Amino acid sequence: MKIGVPKEIKDHEYRVGLTPASVRELASHGHAVVVQSAAGAGIGYSDADYEHAGATILPDAEAVFEAAEMIVKVKEPQPAECRMLREGQVLFTYLHLAPDPEQAKLLMESGCTAIAYETVTDRAGRLPLLAPMSEIAGRMAIQVGAVALQKAGGGSGVLLGGVPGVLPGKVVVLGGGVVGANAARMATGLGADVTIADRSVPRLTELDSLYGPRLKTVYATAEATDHLVTDADLVIGAVLVPGAAAPKLVRREQLARMRPGSVLVDVSIDQGGCFETSHATTHSNPTYIVDGVVHYCVANMPGGVARSSTHALNNATLPFAVALADKGWRKALTDDPHLRDGLNVHKGLITYAAVAEALGIPFTAADEVLNAA
Repeated sequence: MKIGVPKEIKDHEYRVGLTPASVRELASHGHAVVVQSAAGAGIGYSDADYEHAGATILPDAEAVFEAAEMIVKVKEPQPAECRMLREGQVLFTYLHLAPDPEQAKLLMESGCTAIAYETVTDRAGRLPLLAPMSEIAGRMAIQVGAVALQKAGGGSGVLLGGVPGVLPGKVVVLGGGVVGANAARMATGLGADVTIADRSVPRLTELDSLYGPRLKTVYATAEATDHLVTDADLVIGAVLVPGAAAPKLVRREQLARMRPGSVLVDVSIDQGGCFETSHATTHSNPTYIVDGVVHYCVANMPGGVARSSTHALNNATLPFAVALADKGWRKALTDDPHLRDGLNVHKGLITYAAVAEALGIPFTAADEVLNAA
């Protein structure tokens, strides 16, 4: 199979779909890899590094999309990229379609087969291709939140860890999954006063056993969430419904009861955000203020630490990319029900139920697509 790696074009996105080591692995399986010139430059990989690994360098994205049978990316394709896709071509990347009807429409019109990293599962029902970026985003959420709390960023001027004689900042994490647990890890490490809220008692029990008295756990009723949010210095939105739009946990009217200069970091923004007042921002302009509350809603947070993120992502995605290349998408999805869960779009059909529901588009099961094929 011929595999293509275009350069990412989202604002300040320096990650790359395949590292030279991943290219070498695919080449060792007999596959040809074409890489857009400078695709890895942002994280220190030159065209020569890719050529040494066995790739062919092409001058632009158009040439890569034209040459490749499978496109491996990081972020969801932008409109110009969607229009370069064609019927019979496989796209393997993050998609986050539920809050993005334009992308869904363009992918459907292209006729491509689009497999989303974020809905691939494992035997335990986890999301192994989303997990490494969730780990990074959770840890980054505390870093960026701490900076946003500084007065220069519009924040209240609170130091999360406090100092002797001064209370630490209050951090509330909404969601106890991978993002939430990693945010809690960083915040407790700084010495903040940290509370995590979730609706799974077994998960809260697990987190309590892991962190002990350094972490407070609360069952996330609407009343408890309201109390926690309005008393917090920093709130991390870390909820996830796989493939679906994120639920809105914090409403506009609650902002008026928060302390001026408090900070909301919405890690769920890829799925539409879990704060009513959230809208996607970029690394170039990451924050805005509503009712005195600072919002950080960068939709590609791990892109800020692109080298670490690229390696973590490749560690997770490479075995699946190899399977797709070795077997072809039909056999790979037939053989692996967990990879099959990643199928979101095929020949104009939406094949993931939560995406179809969020977009109000008819749903066609992946099994139906494979049986028809």
